Amino acid sequence: MTSLPRPKPDPVRPARRVAAGEHGLRGTLTGEARELRARGRRIIDLGLGDPAAHGISAPPTVEAALRQRLDDTRGYSDEAGHLSVRAAVAEHFRTRRGLPGIGPSDVWLGNGVSELALLTLQALLDPGDEVLVPDPGYPMWSAYTGLCGGIAVPYPCTEADGWRPDLDVLTRLAGPRTRALVVINPVNPTGAVWPPETLGELAGVARAHGLVLFSDEIYDGIRYVPGPHVPLAALAPDLLCLTFGGLSKFCRVPGLRAGWVVACRPPGVARAYLDALTSLAALRLSPNTAGQYAIPAALSAPALRNAAALTAPGGALHEARTAARTAMARQPGLRCSPQEGAFYAFPRLDLPAGVTADDFARRLLRERSVLVVPGGHFGTADALDAHLRLTTLAPPAETTAAFEQIGDLLDEVRSEHAEEGGATAGPASSFP
Repeated sequence: MTSLPRPKPDPVRPARRVAAGEHGLRGTLTGEARELRARGRRIIDLGLGDPAAHGISAPPTVEAALRQRLDDTRGYSDEAGHLSVRAAVAEHFRTRRGLPGIGPSDVWLGNGVSELALLTLQALLDPGDEVLVPDPGYPMWSAYTGLCGGIAVPYPCTEADGWRPDLDVLTRLAGPRTRALVVINPVNPTGAVWPPETLGELAGVARAHGLVLFSDEIYDGIRYVPGPHVPLAALAPDLLCLTFGGLSKFCRVPGLRAGWVVACRPPGVARAYLDALTSLAALRLSPNTAGQYAIPAALSAPALRNAAALTAPGGALHEARTAARTAMARQPGLRCSPQEGAFYAFPRLDLPAGVTADDFARRLLRERSVLVVPGGHFGTADALDAHLRLTTLAPPAETTAAFEQIGDLLDEVRSEHAEEGGATAGPASSFP
C-alpha cells in the first residue's frame, strides 16, 4: 500500500512582532457571533463601540456636507490632510479647548485615531523603548507599541479609586527607556472621567521624566458629569502633548475613518520628530478625503449641539446609560463604578472561584445570544478577569433584556458550582 506524502511545512511565516499586536476585541467571540448571525440567530451586541450600528444617526449637518462635497472627494489631499480641514480642527482647539497657539501646521488628519496612533508611535520608538499605558485601557496602545518594537508598561488604575491611576506606582515604573505616557480620558473600557487634578499629576510625571504625552480624547464629547472637557494639553503647555480625536464616537460616523492628532508644544520643541511624522504620513499618500470633508461640519456649532443633546436627559446615550445602570442594579451579582463618560460599563461579576469572565462571555454568547468583551482583554491585572466590558448603545429594551440574560446565567453558573461543592468568590463590594 502506497503511503501518502507528508505535507510540506509552510515556508511562509508571519513576522514575530505581529504577535505583539494581537488583541481580542475582534477575536474569536466576535467571529463566532458573526457565524451565529449567518445561521439566523439574533444577537444582542454589547461588544463593539459602534453607535451607527445601533441606529444612532449622525448630525444632519454632517450628512448634508458629505452629500454636497461628494464630487470633491476623488483626489488626494496633502499628506497631513486638506489645509482648510486642518484649519477647522485648529480653530476648534483654540476656541473651544482653550489652546490658543494651535494652527493648521500642528494638525495631522488620518484614517481614524487608529492610524494616527500607529504613525505617531512609529515616529517615536526605537526597539526596546517603553511606553506607559493605562491598565485597564484600550488595548490598541499596547498592541501598536509592540508592533513598533517597543515595550508597553501597564500602570494600574484601580477600581476602588474609581479606575483612576495609582500615581505612586506610575512614578516608579518610569525608567531610562521610557519615552511616552498614554492617557485615555474619558476612559475606554471603564467609562471613568479623570478630573483635572489627576490629569495635572500625570503631566507632572511626564515632566519629571521627560516623556511625550499621548492623550486619547476620542470620547471628549460624551460625558455625563458636570463641567467641560479639560484637554490634557492645557495642563502641560511646557511638554509635547499629542491629542487624538475624531468623528467616530461623538459624531457617530466610525465608517468614515476621520480622525486627527494635534501637537501642542512650546516653540521649537520636537521639530525633528514632527517632521518624521509628516514623512510617515506621506507614505499613505493622504487620509480619506470623504472623511476629511465631514470634519468642518462636525465641528460646527449645530453639530456639536446635536452631539451634546445625546448625553442630556432624553438623549439616546443618556437613556441607554440609564437603562443599563437600572438593569445592573437589579442583578445582585453585578457591581459597577459610575459611568461618567464614553458609552461603556465595566461591571464586576460575582463569579465562582475558578470561573473567568472569558468562560462566562463564551457561554453568554452561545446560550443566551448576548455578545460582550471579557475584561481581561483590556489589561494585565488579574482582577480584570472578573469584569465584562459592555457598550451602553443599544435601545433601552435591548439593554434591559441583555442584563437579564447576564443575571440569569450568573445565577445558573453559581448554582452549578454550588452543586459541585465549589467555593464562590464571595460577595462583591459595592461602589457608588
